Amino acid sequence: MTGSRLVAVGHYQPQKVLTNDALAEMVDTSDEWIRSRVGIRTRHVAAEDESVADMAAEAAQKALAHAGLTGAEIDLVLVATCTSHDRSPNVAARVANRLGVTAPAAMDISAACSGFPHALAMADLAIKGGSATKALVIGVEKLTDFVDWSDRSTCVLVGDGAGAVVVTASDTAEISPVVWGSVPDMGRAVVIEGRSGTFSQEGQSVYRWATTTLPDIARSVCERAGVKPEELGGVVLHQANLRIVEPVARKIGAVNAVIARDVVDSGNTSAASIPLAFSKLVERGELTSGSPVLLFGFGGGLSYAGQVVRCP
Repeated sequence: MTGSRLVAVGHYQPQKVLTNDALAEMVDTSDEWIRSRVGIRTRHVAAEDESVADMAAEAAQKALAHAGLTGAEIDLVLVATCTSHDRSPNVAARVANRLGVTAPAAMDISAACSGFPHALAMADLAIKGGSATKALVIGVEKLTDFVDWSDRSTCVLVGDGAGAVVVTASDTAEISPVVWGSVPDMGRAVVIEGRSGTFSQEGQSVYRWATTTLPDIARSVCERAGVKPEELGGVVLHQANLRIVEPVARKIGAVNAVIARDVVDSGNTSAASIPLAFSKLVERGELTSGSPVLLFGFGGGLSYAGQVVRCP
């Protein structure tokens, strides 16, 4: 085997849906105010006793079922999250135990909103290097545990959920080399500090960077993958803000691609946003199997990562 490929997806969202109108009863905001600024209509909120491990296991189980695999066949579990309350055992170990994964390498990746493409790149490299053959890669967040519900500038943004993919060894490389990096002098643009800290961000700084600098980086991802932007079948950016997603997709030049807009229904789910949105597009049949799809995350750090994958 000389490469890896993404063979299945799965996602999970909590049952409770919080609408803009319901938020307007909690803070000084309105449906029009929220939709005009970030494009969000609803978001899902996990129950108090529902953990990131619970949501991650649900999404991973669905991905395994779609792949026709059992947990016992997995030898690597990677979980991207920045909202786990526990230091040890990590979320990956908890998920592995629940799914019957025996003796896996199991670790969490903390890169906030770009965590999933970082984790996917690590799985790809591990498989190419011969250290794994079948991997579960999960993005999961319970951001609602870390939000100030009296701050209308942030509480309207966040939601909870999980997305997962199964990656296996392949005789062709269907996951392109990652393009990743960070902007250290913008490291405080998105933060959750301390165990009792709350999510905060310099929204305008992130918006300016994403709409001016990100498109060039995303095009370099396509170039490294040997795919022209106009050949993309799908674009799944971190679902931070509809006012970022839509103009960035246009600037990339993905004129023929299906653009993920899951932020409208799910809000910003940080590391979960890319696999969650991707899984929904696949489930609805909006992407063609085998078509190239750009995945690109950016956020806390300020870190970024992206690759092109072939749709399962």
